[in-house]
Amino acid sequence: MRLETVRIEKPEDLNFVLGQSHFIKTVEDLHEVLAGSSPVLKFGLAFCEASGPRLVRRSGNDEALMELAVKNARALGAGHSFIVFLREGFPVNVLNALKQVPEVCRIFCATSNPVEVVIAETAQGRAILGVVDGQPPLGVEQEQDVRERKELLRRFGYKL
Repeated sequence: MRLETVRIEKPEDLNFVLGQSHFIKTVEDLHEVLAGSSPVLKFGLAFCEASGPRLVRRSGNDEALMELAVKNARALGAGHSFIVFLREGFPVNVLNALKQVPEVCRIFCATSNPVEVVIAETAQGRAILGVVDGQPPLGVEQEQDVRERKELLRRFGYKL
């Protein structure tokens, strides 16, 4: 077995969700969930088929995000993995709905941080072992940090 990391390539402020599912129907079901979540959400998704023709399947409502999803899915090359890029919305707005898609087995991350994906490669294929999401903590929040966190949530509209 060989281990490697693959960096997700994306603009700094763009959010994405990385997951694993088990069926080609994933593409349509993820598209329906995302399209139904918000009239302004822009997204592109790609799914690595693990058997049959083993294609990277894609969908979305934004061509540039679809191309970015395909580029990253090809770099990962892990069977039954999917990646969704989001604009005009956050993962928190769609994450529970994505988890409820019957084909979805797991979500590895949902973030806008820089991410490295840990990949194992065997004679059979490639698998996602996990992700390195962002960077390690530099300390423990203090009162000023708590105030800033709460202000940020209110500025985003998540708290009153």
